Amino acid sequence: MSTRLPGTKYRNVFDRGRSFRGRLFVAWMLRSPDAGRRAGVVVSKKSFHDAVDRNRAKRILREGFRLVSPELASDVDWILVGRSSLSGKQTGDVMDELRYVARKCGLS
Repeated sequence: MSTRLPGTKYRNVFDRGRSFRGRLFVAWMLRSPDAGRRAGVVVSKKSFHDAVDRNRAKRILREGFRLVSPELASDVDWILVGRSSLSGKQTGDVMDELRYVARKCGLS
């Protein structure tokens, strides 16, 4: 089973979901019956100018979500919007931050 959120679902999460701000990313989440513990990742050119840095940030966010997802509620879709403070961080930092955000919104 894929943990990636289909592109057609992004607008739904942004329109109807709630956001929670962390140090490394802003997490948008939407709890719904058709959700399936999936995540979408957004990293802007404004935060990361070089494509190499943007791709690394997206990879780290995806991997951190993949490793933490078994601990999260199964009826929630996520969008993780990377912040510039993500540069130079490791997957473990993202995992800790995701656990913190999940506790903050009452999902873990």
